[in-house]
Amino acid sequence: MEDTQTAVAAPAAEEATSAPSAVLCTNVRFHDFDLPGELLRATDELGFEFCTPIQAQSLRITLHGHDITGKAQTGTGKTAAFLTTIISDLLKHPLSEERYLGEPRALIIAPTRELVLQIAKDAEALAKYSTLNIVTLVGGIDYQKQLQAVERNVVDIVVATPGRLLDFISNRQLWLGLVELLVIDEADRMLDMGFIPQVRQIIAQTPRKECRQTMLFSATFTDDILTLAERWALDPIRVEVASPRQTTDNVRQLVYLVTTDQKYGLLYNLIQSDEGERVIVFTNRRDQARRLADHLWRNDISVGLLSGEISQPRRLKTLEEFRGVAIQVLVATDVAGRGLHIDDITHVVNFTLPEEPEDYVHRIGRTGRAGATGTSISFACEDDSFLLPGIEAKIGMKLPCEYPPAALLAEPPAFTRASKFKAEDGEGNDKRKNRRGGRDRDRGGRRR
Repeated sequence: MEDTQTAVAAPAAEEATSAPSAVLCTNVRFHDFDLPGELLRATDELGFEFCTPIQAQSLRITLHGHDITGKAQTGTGKTAAFLTTIISDLLKHPLSEERYLGEPRALIIAPTRELVLQIAKDAEALAKYSTLNIVTLVGGIDYQKQLQAVERNVVDIVVATPGRLLDFISNRQLWLGLVELLVIDEADRMLDMGFIPQVRQIIAQTPRKECRQTMLFSATFTDDILTLAERWALDPIRVEVASPRQTTDNVRQLVYLVTTDQKYGLLYNLIQSDEGERVIVFTNRRDQARRLADHLWRNDISVGLLSGEISQPRRLKTLEEFRGVAIQVLVATDVAGRGLHIDDITHVVNFTLPEEPEDYVHRIGRTGRAGATGTSISFACEDDSFLLPGIEAKIGMKLPCEYPPAALLAEPPAFTRASKFKAEDGEGNDKRKNRRGGRDRDRGGRRR
């Protein structure tokens, strides 16, 4: 007999004007909660006045120390919800005894580097007026620099990917025996990417669930996720934001029916149109992403590439260039694009339809943020149109399908620049690897 309690947040009727994402807000204010002054000062500065549904429901529970299992999509404000809980708790309960290096009080685990970096950035903003020390641990960034951050001062909050966190644990440079608050973000993605065995190892290093507060967030409530929640949390209260639609009304969604050969010309002409101001293009495989980015570059379009094979410093530079409008188009794979928080993206283009309907939701969630409107355009061809029914079932609506106007199918011009995004050494000669498509999917191994 399941003893998990459930709290369901109904959609609010008030439009958010200062919320962290393009979701409806409640009439619950951050000032309605007993939050420390330093934290309220930061929320005021960030423009967080009213809580989103997931924030209003979860904070009522977590600020009193209870464990929760939250169902929330990216962009609903869940990050601010669990960060507010962590920062409030740490500020209200300072430790008087001597502390040692490498012993964090709070731990946040997330599946991708980009998501970890975004969470850490949000944490720094919310902890701006406190003395809390936040450390980020991800693969692809110099290990020694991260070690220096751990050893520079006592650590309050660690935000990490599973692989790099285990590196620090195995090297005895981080000890989790004093963790008071644990957050497992995007647990469904952890499951998909094969990270659960690593997460189990990490949680085994923390205090028993009776001695810590655990917050688990997932975009879906599958049997596997609920089983993990029961195993890792103490009588977790289930929080679910009721939403009949999986996608925001701020995003206009459209499917263009094309052949495979028409896709690139259609993309080029869309980007060149007046509407294509800032565009993210998603593909399923990193070899597709690389080839597509290279073609756009050679057609004199300012483009960046985000995939699992790109080094972390290069990824960060690309993201900053995209945020700063030095790059007009960002070509990305799902793993690399998960958790991106960039305002003013006008268009998301699904160059290939995602194999998992959940990825469609996350893809189009990159636009229509912070109260803005956006457009999602998907290309459906003979190879992937069969995926549409699953996507429509997921989002609870029929997607409008039409043939693109003739002007958008015009032949793109000849290339004018040399290649920029080239395959890794030896990849072109590995036919087996090319056939497998170099799918950009983490398999749970550590990334350096």
